[in-house]
Amino acid sequence: MCAIHQPNFLPRPTTPAKLFAADYWIVLDDVQFTRRDYQHRARLAGLDGPACHQWLTIPTHLPRGRLTLIRDALITDPDLACRRIAGVLRQHYGTSPHRPVLAQVLAPFLDAFSTGRTAAVAEISTRVLVDLLGWKGKILTSSQLPSRPGRSQRLADLAAVTGARAYLCGTGGMSYLDQTPFAAQNITVAPFRPPTTGIWSSGRRISAVWALAELGPRAVAARLQALVANQTEVQAAA
Repeated sequence: MCAIHQPNFLPRPTTPAKLFAADYWIVLDDVQFTRRDYQHRARLAGLDGPACHQWLTIPTHLPRGRLTLIRDALITDPDLACRRIAGVLRQHYGTSPHRPVLAQVLAPFLDAFSTGRTAAVAEISTRVLVDLLGWKGKILTSSQLPSRPGRSQRLADLAAVTGARAYLCGTGGMSYLDQTPFAAQNITVAPFRPPTTGIWSSGRRISAVWALAELGPRAVAARLQALVANQTEVQAAA
């Protein structure tokens, strides 16, 4: 099973959930950066609940304007950005009973600000999160893999590099994806549909850091494993 996903900063729970269901994550780093997406920003909720939240943004400069690729986006004043983001995270989650575990997640991605690249911070923030929750998959990067042009063709080629027999596709992707290039390489397109209750009710909006701070990694990992098991059963029955 292969998932292809752009690097998201402090990702929402639906992103690690999708990766948990996959054996490979291909980091899509060579498509255009989108300021309205989650490549450089995340919604943080306080410990009192996900209803109230605020945006946390990595100040980002695009050297080529709208044509800038994700991998080429640069952090504006990395030192200042790191200090500000660390301060906001402490303010939100400093009283969490799980703050020692949160520190394990936050330290590596805060160190990544020294690279000066937004994509590096976003990718590492996802890597440390799924590592903490026990994901055992492999990570590749799209810019280092061969593929042909065309949105669906390219995704199919990238999935084929891993030897995957299934491509895990989110609900947004299912609306535009042409499955023909996948079928030509004997790859099944498997829809991924997370539930909409419990921690998943805000899973498309709020960073997973809130769930970690509120519930702890064991509880979050248990929910991810249950979700993946349910997805597997649904796909087997289809």
